[in-house]
Amino acid sequence: MTRSRRLEARTVRLGHDASPVIDGLDLVIPPGQITVIIGANASGKSTLLRGLARLLPVRRGDVLLDGASVSKMRSSDVARAIGMLPQSPVAPDGITVSDLVGRGRHPHQGWFRRWNNRDEEAVARALSATATAELSSRPVSDLSGGQRQRVWIAMALAQETDILLLDEPTTFLDLNYQLEVLDLLAELNATRGTTIVIVLHELNLAARYAHHLVAMRAGRIAAQGVPADVVTVETIREVFDLNCRIIDDPHTGSPMVVPVSSRSVSP
Repeated sequence: MTRSRRLEARTVRLGHDASPVIDGLDLVIPPGQITVIIGANASGKSTLLRGLARLLPVRRGDVLLDGASVSKMRSSDVARAIGMLPQSPVAPDGITVSDLVGRGRHPHQGWFRRWNNRDEEAVARALSATATAELSSRPVSDLSGGQRQRVWIAMALAQETDILLLDEPTTFLDLNYQLEVLDLLAELNATRGTTIVIVLHELNLAARYAHHLVAMRAGRIAAQGVPADVVTVETIREVFDLNCRIIDDPHTGSPMVVPVSSRSVSP
């Protein structure tokens, strides 16, 4: 099991000072849970995730890990605690699956530390957890979309972090691959206790997989809490400018958004 670590943003400002994308935002990520961030395009979802990962400088306020400012931590210490999978990552030409996953061990390599059995075992566990071990010798470029996403997640797992941040990990994937990736993340959370934060576009999948749901609009948090408290007609209208009905997902019982057309359409 991984450690339950506390990641939070305190009155953070992110983006250019003259026109920040986010200004004065507070957010506590529940340890050991899956948090999903939703919102329309340009609502600040990816900006927030990059700020939490220290990939984007905080102009004001702070991001804290167990009460310590991440801006004052060594990069290697942050990388050992927080793994980040950005949107549409690109693998180097010709790199194999095992080599790419092995790059997740870089934060554990000091100036004089060489690859050892612990690194080998971490990569093997990551490949096994993502069902990609049989792909280890293949070039990443030869894989399907779902396989590539599993491999990128394996690289993040090989980092052995307690917190995993993923920006749109299911974008451009067919629905079966989306479910495959999200099922994998849910299993990781359930079996290892990894704290997971995901930016998603698909509302119904967000509601199905989230323990904690955060809805953003124009750089602020419009609503947060368990999916049933966030996925409401009022919140969906405010965040997405969408009229809808909310029903129970027949498979999971989670709230499900059914868009309502602004005009009557004959069948």
